[in-house]
Amino acid sequence: MERLLIASLLMASACDDGPAEAPADPIAALEVVGDDPSDHPIAGLDDEWQRRFVVGDALFEQVFGPEDGLGPRWTRTSCEACHENDARGPGMVRRALGAEGFEPGELVHPFALEGYERTLPEGAQTSARMGPALFGRGWIEAVRADAIEAGARAQADHPEVSGRVARVPLAMATPAQRPFHDHAAGAENLIGRFGLKARHPTIDDFVADAYLLDMGLSSPARPTEADGDQRPGTDITLDQVHAVADYVRLLRIPERADASPEGQAIFATIGCATCHTPSMPTRADYPVPQIAGKDAPIYSDLLLHDMGESLSDGVSDHTATAREWRTAPLIGLRHLRAYLHDGRADTLDEAIRAHAGEAAATTARYDALTPATRTPLLTFLEAL
Repeated sequence: MERLLIASLLMASACDDGPAEAPADPIAALEVVGDDPSDHPIAGLDDEWQRRFVVGDALFEQVFGPEDGLGPRWTRTSCEACHENDARGPGMVRRALGAEGFEPGELVHPFALEGYERTLPEGAQTSARMGPALFGRGWIEAVRADAIEAGARAQADHPEVSGRVARVPLAMATPAQRPFHDHAAGAENLIGRFGLKARHPTIDDFVADAYLLDMGLSSPARPTEADGDQRPGTDITLDQVHAVADYVRLLRIPERADASPEGQAIFATIGCATCHTPSMPTRADYPVPQIAGKDAPIYSDLLLHDMGESLSDGVSDHTATAREWRTAPLIGLRHLRAYLHDGRADTLDEAIRAHAGEAAATTARYDALTPATRTPLLTFLEAL
């Protein structure tokens, strides 16, 4: 195995992927998720779905090396290393913004094989993104496409917010094998639901992309091989991609504490619920029967919203602009310790105050709350 190197401008993560002498990354060292009980499947699964969960769980933890096709540049060596406890972090990915030798928005990997290191020019700007939490994602995938579209139509005449549907292609190589995308939407008119800018319509698509972009592992769904890849042919099989996708879609929503009815009412009154929609209906034909034809308690409209210049990351993604983000689902919020796309907010109060753009009026109403009124709202959010 070739010697592993770290790009000189980036600091190492809290994981064990790099040399012991590497300096600690203060962002990677953040405790971004607390004690989390979410590594459990949705209740009531039959034996076959339980088997898929167990198989996918093992693959989620699998560590890859260059001999397995890892690299030649990568962010982490396993899915779990980026999504510890199925949540956000440790660490984050960075994208180059207009740096010489890098495509706009190109990932800057902290690890590389010898001879394949890439160094950003001094002073180059980057955009940081934390990995999204994964628990409860099957519920998001199951939401009916027509319900997402109806939400966008309802907001069209809203005086403050005007979320829009993210239209994306289905990039999986064999979509007919996976009935998880909403066929009612049409294969050419799929809705992005996953990723911070809603670039993926299904969990399988998300997983295949993460394997390739974050680890350099090609699959039949993403067959592009990079120079320096040490494994002939594609690195992982489509069955592996599907197994990890099944594990992710079968993760339950972490148990929520008793919510504050007063806080929930304030959440709606000041306008938070307009975008963070408490529940969305799921498809009756979704393949996992335990979440089919139900109300998905995801606290998101799954639409793209302009969040203002202060939250712009300088990177567009499919149809999403640099200022647009998909409404973050408030799933497992009580277990997170860092907020917003780049973890800049240490508290929920900070995260709310950072909302701008379409959320500016709601933020102003939040600012106007008295401490006695703001407390039950934060208590409600901290229970999710």
